[in-house]
Formats: sequence, C-alpha cells, structure tokens
Amino acid sequence: MSIIVGLTGGIGSGKTTVAKLFEKHGIPIYIADERARAIMDQPDVVQAVQQIFTTSVITEQGTLDRSKIKQLVFDAKDQLNKLNQIVHPRVKEDFDQWLIEHKEAPIVMKESAILFENGLEKNCDVVVLVIAPEEVRIERVMNRDGVSKEQVMKIINNQMKDEEKLRRSQYIIENNNKKSLESDIISIIRDINLKNHLI
Repeated sequence: MSIIVGLTGGIGSGKTTVAKLFEKHGIPIYIADERARAIMDQPDVVQAVQQIFTTSVITEQGTLDRSKIKQLVFDAKDQLNKLNQIVHPRVKEDFDQWLIEHKEAPIVMKESAILFENGLEKNCDVVVLVIAPEEVRIERVMNRDGVSKEQVMKIINNQMKDEEKLRRSQYIIENNNKKSLESDIISIIRDINLKNHLI
C-alpha cells in the first residue's frame, strides 16, 4: 500500500506550485479539483446537477456553467451540500481507482483545497499544509483570477482558518515568494520515507 499524503492550503497559498515540485521529485499527484471538473463534464452528472437548480446551469455546449453554479451556491449552503453529495462520492471512486493504478508508488499525494472541510484527511497517512501571508494570497488571486480584494476576502473568510489547519497537519510549507520551496519538499519526502522505512 502506498503512503497517502494529503496536500492542502487556502486559496492563493500556492498549492499547485508545491504539488508540481513534489511531482518533479517522483511523487504521483492526484489534483482533486481537476478530476472533479472532468467528472462534472460527464452527461449523467450534468443532468443530476441541473436537478438542484430552478434556473438552467447548462451551456449551449451541454456542459455545466461553472461560474454560474459558483454564484448560485456561494451563499446557498443547501444547494452547495446537494452539489457536493453528487460530486464528492464520484471523486472518491475516481481517487480509489487512481490509487490502484499507482499502487507501485511508495508515496502518492492527494491535493485538495477542502481536505479538512470534507473530512478527507481521514484517508491520508499524513497532511502537508501550504501557508502564505494573507496579503500575498490576496495579491496572487487578484492577479490570477482578475477579481477584487473584497471577492478574495469573501472566499478566504469562508474557508477554514489556517490556525485550525496548522493544528491538524504534520508538515508545514511556507510559500511566501522569498525562499526556495525545493529544500522543504526534499526534507519532507525524506522524513516520510524514513518514518515509513521506505529508505
């Protein structure tokens, strides 16, 4: 069985950058958001999601209008829960299948922004948390998504606070643009290997 490492962090923390560096060092990465997007393009999922909403959320191409769905569920917890009930079990099945495909790898990594929020850390052997100063995170998201500071703050305030995530994580990576992440990643991989007698 592979050691499953959960990788998480708030919006703008730089999880994707960190994930790519782990991948560079030979660790297969499962990006939950990307896989969820692909699953949401499946015709049966499109129809199931449409049932949640009274207004159409399907584009002319027959795919889901993600930006419209995001707006509709942002302040509607009930609809968000229904959406999660459709998507999350399928992502879990997809991850289980992916694990089988990567069973030869000593360590695999699951990257998810909502690892703790969805209780996914229970299925991980260890968790790596990526953190960054709030002003750095805000600037990154504003530049990346072309949104206002207020919009970014609304998302940050809706996510679990870093203090709580820090308490529940075994490894912390500070991604503040000022230092190389590579040495942190190498030492984390080495430590996981040592603790699990993989080297």
